[in-house]
Amino acid sequence: MTRFPLLFERNCTIYGQNHIGGIMDILADFLLRLVAQFQSPSLAFLIGGFLVAAFGSKLQIPDSIYQFCVFMLLMRIGLNGGMEIRDANLTEMILPALAAMGIGAGIVLLGIVTLGLLPGIKRADAIATAGLFGAVSASTLGAAMVVLEFENMEYEAWVPALYPFMDIPALVLAIVLAGVHKAKTAPDRPAVSAWSITKESLQGSALSALILGLALGLLTRPEQVFETFYDPLFRGLLSVLMLIMGMEAWSRLAELRRVAQWYAVYAFVAPIAHGLIAFGIGYLIHLATGFSPGGIVLLAVLAASSSDISGPPTLRAGIPEANPSAYIGASTSVGTPVAIGLCIPLFIALAQVVF
Repeated sequence: MTRFPLLFERNCTIYGQNHIGGIMDILADFLLRLVAQFQSPSLAFLIGGFLVAAFGSKLQIPDSIYQFCVFMLLMRIGLNGGMEIRDANLTEMILPALAAMGIGAGIVLLGIVTLGLLPGIKRADAIATAGLFGAVSASTLGAAMVVLEFENMEYEAWVPALYPFMDIPALVLAIVLAGVHKAKTAPDRPAVSAWSITKESLQGSALSALILGLALGLLTRPEQVFETFYDPLFRGLLSVLMLIMGMEAWSRLAELRRVAQWYAVYAFVAPIAHGLIAFGIGYLIHLATGFSPGGIVLLAVLAASSSDISGPPTLRAGIPEANPSAYIGASTSVGTPVAIGLCIPLFIALAQVVF
């Protein structure tokens, strides 16, 4: 009678030790993979730019070079996505595209609620910040693609084309909600239509370049110019873009300190939370359609990023009462470095553990 409880207790102890040991092994493997991701050249240039600016360097890169790098980045992404969509099964894109739209809108609503609970944050600033974090960063997307290629992690080439499906709904929803709020407090303000916001977003430099690349890749045969010009220059130009982003992140820290510390807290936590939510949704899509691990990572990175090109001018025009130092400072100085430096390696390491 006494042997059974002792045997049961010993078996439970052994099982518990093995279970804990297995968890520790997974955690150690995850941390090693996470650290290894920081060897990516893209992340190194971002950190390098941040440190150069922090040490007071007079290094300056003309804005025209920045704009050219962004154009090349988006054209390469668009061309590659268009060529792949041309030969892809379009039904495979339906669920990820709908998910991207829902994630973009959901991030805006979640951000407004979260920021609304924090002290000292105006409603208009909260909506603009949530809209910027719901929109997408082309540079973060490009950095994630390079790191995935570095890790030999395959993904559907049409996944970067989910960019506008997440970007536009987030910006439109934010500006419409800001208009509704403004109408309650200032009835004399002219109404803002959803179509005008959508049209302005589509006409912005970022989405225009991306959509142009998609159209050319889908309707023409740009393989030769893609392989000889856009693709070879992609990584080099991206490194320059990451250097610029790091330098700008440092310069925006002063603006952010002048506004409120709560924006810094939100900008640090939000990319991780948004990305994990999208990672979970992507995993459900994987179970339903076979969505690739690399595709899940890119979907998570899209959600973790905050717009650095199309979003700020769109929100400046659509929500003029919001303080740009709040939402742009939070995004550029904290949100983007967290998305690139932490979220990209985090999601890749998580995918490597899960799959």
